[in-house]
Amino acid sequence: MVKICCIGAGYVGGPTMAVIALKCPSVEVAVVDISAPRINAWNSDQLPIYEPGLDEVVKQCRGKNLFFSVDVEKHVSEADIVFVSVNTPTKTQGLGAGKAADLTYWESAARMIADVSKSDKIVVEKSTVPVKTAEAIEKILTHNSKGINFQILSNPEFLAEGTAINDLYNPDRVLIGGRETPEGQKAIKALKDVYAHWVPEERIICTNLWSAELSKLAANAFLAQRISSVNAMSALCEATGADVTQVSHAVGKDTRIGPKFLNASVGFGGSCFQKDILNLVYICECNGLPEVAHYWKQVIKVNDYQKTRFVNRVVSSMFNTVSGKKVAILGFAFKKDTGDTRETPAIDVCKGLLGDKAKLSIYDPQVTEEQIQKDLSMKKFDWDHPTHLQPTSPTAIKSLQVVWDAYEATKDAHAICIMTEWDEFKSLDYQRIYDNMQKPAFLFDGRNIVDVEKLRGIGFIVYSIGKPLDQWLKDMPAVA
Repeated sequence: MVKICCIGAGYVGGPTMAVIALKCPSVEVAVVDISAPRINAWNSDQLPIYEPGLDEVVKQCRGKNLFFSVDVEKHVSEADIVFVSVNTPTKTQGLGAGKAADLTYWESAARMIADVSKSDKIVVEKSTVPVKTAEAIEKILTHNSKGINFQILSNPEFLAEGTAINDLYNPDRVLIGGRETPEGQKAIKALKDVYAHWVPEERIICTNLWSAELSKLAANAFLAQRISSVNAMSALCEATGADVTQVSHAVGKDTRIGPKFLNASVGFGGSCFQKDILNLVYICECNGLPEVAHYWKQVIKVNDYQKTRFVNRVVSSMFNTVSGKKVAILGFAFKKDTGDTRETPAIDVCKGLLGDKAKLSIYDPQVTEEQIQKDLSMKKFDWDHPTHLQPTSPTAIKSLQVVWDAYEATKDAHAICIMTEWDEFKSLDYQRIYDNMQKPAFLFDGRNIVDVEKLRGIGFIVYSIGKPLDQWLKDMPAVA
């Protein structure tokens, strides 16, 4: 029996290993982590992450050929293939702070693998890492190997939260990068054989190590670039009276472009896009390519601009102040069908409104009050450094409440901001909501999910990103 061990029981390691266990009953899979609460959650009825379909997969395999454990060294020692899916946060201090990836966790994992291994192993990079990380890991393993042979592979994940299980069942591609040596090619084949249990061979792409590492950063940069492109257009649409939905539909009909990732919104979020682009920027700068670095930096600048523009629109529309006014925030996760709040645009929007002394009432079907309070108290990049968590600010607590019902959140509110495109927000009884709000009643749709004309018919003053402005908003001060 092939034994696989994955170091890191997070958003990538947990679902990926669960599907490998399901599709490869002859493979024993162990997911290990130093966090006992996280492992306990994986072994309970309440999994530590929400992902449609994940619960069923875990319950089907757990205790058979899928195990979750804190005994890291034992399982690493016994494994034939070791996936490393640990945090690679953005550095907050020192060389490359604010851009470079912090490889502390990766390096300690590599040293531990070398320390406990008693047999040859294939070590697989699963977390997103800078180009040439494999070379550094290879050096650590080789210099501490005690005669044991290690082969390093890069096998980046391309999962989208909310559809991760389907993405794993039916991937666009599985990418495996390895050394162009006989041993490296043998290692690639071993990992390819695992995926070949359910992935068609033509979708398994084999490359050299550096191409695989860079492909992951490039894919996320290209996707984020599309979002920033359509968001930049949304600002122009508002200024000219065009409708960004119609523009993106027309653009997406071009088969060379396609329709995906062309929805205008308040901005992109999630754990990967910003982090990977900053990483790409840093790599470009280190390789003497300042023009290329500047190009990719603009993708993040436009994303920040879109969030600022949204906050400015809210404040300027409401007589240039939200001080003391109740603003309902519908949705806090960075997108629907996940409880993940990492880099969610809602954080910057809420902080912007709190900065103008608004009173926030927040509702999200999957995000806890504890998580929201924590997110609004942290400094930039601290979400990815568990040891750097800031205590919750007492001021923030007084200025916001978290409720478990959209109608409660919007009761007596002056305005509503839709921050996540949860399906339930499309079918709310907006007449009931309007009747229970302060007047004039404002609705700011950061995800373009409501029927603008229907809501205006009810009496709302509606702002929808990239859509023609109603007269009220045209009469208010311009938003930069």
